[in-house]
Amino acid sequence: MPISRPRSRSRSRSRRAVATAVPFLAAVLTLGACGAGGDDAAASSAEGKAEGDITFQTWNLRANFKEYFDGLIRDFGEQHPGVKVKWLDQPAEHYAEKLSADAGAGTLPDVVNVSPDLSYPLARAGLLMNLDKEKATVRFKDEYTPEAWQGNVLPGLGGSYAFPWYLNTGPLFYNKTLFKDSGLDPEKPPKSYDELFAVANRMARQSGGRTATLAGTPSIEDFGRYGVRLMNGDATKFTYNEPKGVELLGKYKELYDNGGLDPQALTNTPEKSGQKFLEQKVAMNPGSAHDLETFRKNAPTLHRNLGITDAPNNTGRPNMYVMGLAVSERSRHKAAAVAFAHFVTDRRNQESFAHKVAVFPSTKGSLDDPYWTKDDGSDEGRVRVASAKMLKGAVNYTPVVMSDEMKTVLRNEVAKALQGKKSPRQALDDAAAQSNKLLEQS
Repeated sequence: MPISRPRSRSRSRSRRAVATAVPFLAAVLTLGACGAGGDDAAASSAEGKAEGDITFQTWNLRANFKEYFDGLIRDFGEQHPGVKVKWLDQPAEHYAEKLSADAGAGTLPDVVNVSPDLSYPLARAGLLMNLDKEKATVRFKDEYTPEAWQGNVLPGLGGSYAFPWYLNTGPLFYNKTLFKDSGLDPEKPPKSYDELFAVANRMARQSGGRTATLAGTPSIEDFGRYGVRLMNGDATKFTYNEPKGVELLGKYKELYDNGGLDPQALTNTPEKSGQKFLEQKVAMNPGSAHDLETFRKNAPTLHRNLGITDAPNNTGRPNMYVMGLAVSERSRHKAAAVAFAHFVTDRRNQESFAHKVAVFPSTKGSLDDPYWTKDDGSDEGRVRVASAKMLKGAVNYTPVVMSDEMKTVLRNEVAKALQGKKSPRQALDDAAAQSNKLLEQS
């Protein structure tokens, strides 16, 4: 998937290019039921010698990482001379549609770059290997962090359907000066939502409503970090309208009314939220090393008084984004595909890739390396170390079946609650009902 930095409030998924997940799900399930991929007997065993020609598809990586992947494929070929790997790379736009078309044509690549939301419909259609049920793959499970392996486990399907590849997350920046001005300890940023709301309310009072703490409305990840049960166990029904979800939205409503939430929060884009933080109009905002460089150049006072922490949560588990490599269940050279997917995601190669781009390896023990534990004094180093700390125990809170359309539904209903047009309960009931209807249509 295209590498990008986490955006404001972690709302836009890192490297996400899918805009219509529900139509994609419906199309792939239909194709799977019709026997996409040809005769099942043509698929080979995952055990045995790795040999044959296989295809490997990535998601918008060729432009920036061609040399890396060419070398990776060359190294694999030296270890497995009986295997020839053909590398395919697809643009970020319409990647889901491309996977659906491949599934229908029986040309799904042997090894394919997926995020959990993309692997879910393919796995439901029987087109991906369940790594927890194959002797040839489950033996590799202990090489990856439990968080990363679990991140590729799909609800209702009983297993993981992709080798964990790289992970991403992002820190939360806060303005120490604004904390001091409000009589708050700048070395103790809020860790829980109760602490966050207390900070926001105090800052709003102390500033006479001129300084907000947050610039955006709550996203699905916020509900997850708050401790809300987002879906039922088999991912067939949204449940974020439970009492705890209503409680969270009610607290945001209070913030919006008293100035703890930016007045333009309902329409702020990640870029606008970032600009408000740069102008020191809001006290906290997510970001990346790229933002630190901007602060250094355009807001040196902010840069000197910048705190870095993780987003508050009530679960003790931060949010993360997960990328994986799935193996086609109908590959004619499954042993070769498994060997290559494992090779790309082994510790040495993951660490090598993560040194080239701002992502994090999912292999066990990798994040104990000084590169991810010791701040070298650079802006990139500060963010890298802060982010790496967050990955221990992290989860991907965004449900794998939640499309951008469903996120828009939630965002619109949240806005109605904050404006007082609906009660928090009615807004969330309506959002869940609309999203559940979309799920049923799939």
